[in-house]
Amino acid sequence: MSQYFDMGDVTLWNPSNGASRMFRRQVAVFEAELGLGSGIGPMEMDECQIDPVAFAAFVDALLVQHRRTSHAIVLALSEGFTATVVVLAERAGIRVDWERLGGAPDGPREDVQVSAAGMAAPPSGRSWSTGLREQAARLERRMPRQ
Repeated sequence: MSQYFDMGDVTLWNPSNGASRMFRRQVAVFEAELGLGSGIGPMEMDECQIDPVAFAAFVDALLVQHRRTSHAIVLALSEGFTATVVVLAERAGIRVDWERLGGAPDGPREDVQVSAAGMAAPPSGRSWSTGLREQAARLERRMPRQ
């Protein structure tokens, strides 16, 4: 069994029921964290419609929030979901501004982890977005459309 995440007549993703259920539960978590609807509608008869305008705003807010944190645990918990959302956004034709997101974060840092090792940062020579982009590229190859 599987479910469909569609934008209009285009299927963006056709995951198994279990993957779909877990993803939709994470959507609810991040909607609450961001205080913003995702544009991902309810699953009805194994189909879910995604509103492109609301989803684009959600994607941008999610990436900005992800960029502002340096907390290793928050990053670990959110990176898989964020990469999955990036794949869906790119399939939907939503432009992700990696250049803007790769620079210094807009606004103050949030969820900063303070430890003897300091704040989490990308390895030398890599930008913030490199790991997320690599993970999204790996997922793109594994996320069925139909």
